[in-house]
Amino acid sequence: MNPTREIILLNIQGTDKPGLTSSLSQILAAYNVNILDIGQAVIHNNLDLGILFEVPAESESSPILKDLLYKGYELDVKISFRPVSVEDYHDWVDQQGKGRFIITVLGRKISAAQISQVAKAIYGHELNIDKISRLSGRVKLDNGISDNTTRACIEFSVRGNVDDVSTIKSQLLEVSRNLEVDIAFQKDNIYRRTRRLVCFDMDSTLIQTEVIDELAYRIGKGEEVSKITEAAMRGELNFTESLMKRVSLLEGLDENVMIDIAQNLPITEGAERLFKALKSYGFKTAILSGGFTYFGKYLQNKLDIDYMFANQLEIENGKLTGRTLGEIVDGAKKAELLRNIAFKEDIHLEQTVAVGDGSNDLPMINIAGLGIAFHAKPLVKKNAQHAISTLGLDAILFMMGFRDRDIDNPNH
Repeated sequence: MNPTREIILLNIQGTDKPGLTSSLSQILAAYNVNILDIGQAVIHNNLDLGILFEVPAESESSPILKDLLYKGYELDVKISFRPVSVEDYHDWVDQQGKGRFIITVLGRKISAAQISQVAKAIYGHELNIDKISRLSGRVKLDNGISDNTTRACIEFSVRGNVDDVSTIKSQLLEVSRNLEVDIAFQKDNIYRRTRRLVCFDMDSTLIQTEVIDELAYRIGKGEEVSKITEAAMRGELNFTESLMKRVSLLEGLDENVMIDIAQNLPITEGAERLFKALKSYGFKTAILSGGFTYFGKYLQNKLDIDYMFANQLEIENGKLTGRTLGEIVDGAKKAELLRNIAFKEDIHLEQTVAVGDGSNDLPMINIAGLGIAFHAKPLVKKNAQHAISTLGLDAILFMMGFRDRDIDNPNH
């Protein structure tokens, strides 16, 4: 008989093969052991399986371990084990109350230097790494790591108490700048796993241009308008005043020009893949733009977006008047619209995502559960919760915890 409680940590390593876990767990089942924890990882067909179990009072560990060793020899895997004291086990259990966080590392490739610096930051803040997962698909060697269509993402699940989140975020931002990688630090809570609404800016976010600049070039005032646009996006000018100034310079432009521009809008990398996945999983989506409804409607139809709010250009006799109609969609209005859509759809604000590149996007970015500065101006990146600068829009899905296989095969 077993007079004291025996807790054993079992580790199995070797080539992965069908039926291996089943064969080993049958032995444990025959002795009625209690499984306290279990985890498995497979890298390039190499298995690493850990099982923490308690030997029942009516049994002893020796015959269990003997049978496991024989089975391991038969399966050609290495089996090791060590006893865990009851005190150590209780110390481990007591750590359940600590905070949990997700660190997402995004780039065209993931290097050892990037992982090293992220791990250093984790260790420096006395956080423990519970799990490291690859969310991106397997990369073929003949693709070439310079291929600007490749995506790489590693996710760290970490545990511990963080007194000052801004400090570790600043440290990770420094790593991001130095090593050309994007790093997101998020609380691992129920809201992160249940996002339901994703809102986007349009110009320089969903599309790779500022439409108002394109319109201005067609009337010969491109450089003048472009300078105002840049200053407004950097937060140097009041958005509404700058918009009125720019629109006034479009007076007399033929409406047919808008048709041509709309049909040739340069869609941002990853946008179509992103919206296909969001639609497949039942997300609500919205365009909240300081741009114009004419182009917003075009994108809404093309990408199957649920909501679209933007500014309306006044047109008389087939030409732009240099004025807008209705309320201006500025930064404050974008935040208001996000709140309103969430309320209408019965979605908690923590379940929302907001994505944009300009200073007028910050109000909605900073009230969303997940706010992302996408290929944004320095001021916006500095004041946003998270940033993506290395990949396309579909990288947002990695931040939300999706794997490549979930994105490309939603019905599997």
